[in-house]
Amino acid sequence: MIGLLGGTFDPIHYGHLRSALEVFDTLSLRELRFIPLRRAVHRAQPLAPAAMRLELVAAAVGQQPGFIADGREIAHDGPSRTYDTLQSIRAELGQIEPVCLLIGGDAFNGFLDWYQPLRILEQTHLIVMQRPGAPMPRDPELRKQLQQRQARHVEELTATPGGRIWVQPVTQLAIASTTIRSLIAAGKTARFLVPDAVLELIEQYQLYQNPAINSA
Repeated sequence: MIGLLGGTFDPIHYGHLRSALEVFDTLSLRELRFIPLRRAVHRAQPLAPAAMRLELVAAAVGQQPGFIADGREIAHDGPSRTYDTLQSIRAELGQIEPVCLLIGGDAFNGFLDWYQPLRILEQTHLIVMQRPGAPMPRDPELRKQLQQRQARHVEELTATPGGRIWVQPVTQLAIASTTIRSLIAAGKTARFLVPDAVLELIEQYQLYQNPAINSA
């Protein structure tokens, strides 16, 4: 069983990494792929160039066994859509191996507005990373999907390629990429917010040093 975690990773930080590690360990994933998107669909565009963000991700995950930087969306010319990425993953892995798509609680609340959400669920399990005690979704249809599909045991995920929803309480580190970019633009250090290997690349490439751009 493998996991997928997509995002702008602009830059990747310990908030991403800690939550991902907790899911990785809880579900005993064979591997967890970090997939930086090239262009966002429903959010502001990333500031650092795509190839550099992929390099930051590779530096961040390189020392953790089972963590992999996956550049398939960077290589795709166009907006990044989860459905298309899953089609690519399935073409690589086949239709049998269970796949788990990791998303945050806020993203899950808007999941039914994604492109082809129910077809996404045909291809993968959803792993919803939430703070402990977070409320149920407000959307009635999403609540229905959760009630019908929620898995209570890991074996329910390993038994099928996709279609289930797993709610994973995770440690919520109050770290945001926007904060990191603002610190760097102000000439302050982002040490202990990102891995040292990531910070070294940010400094090497002089990323996020323009205050006007970084506030976007």
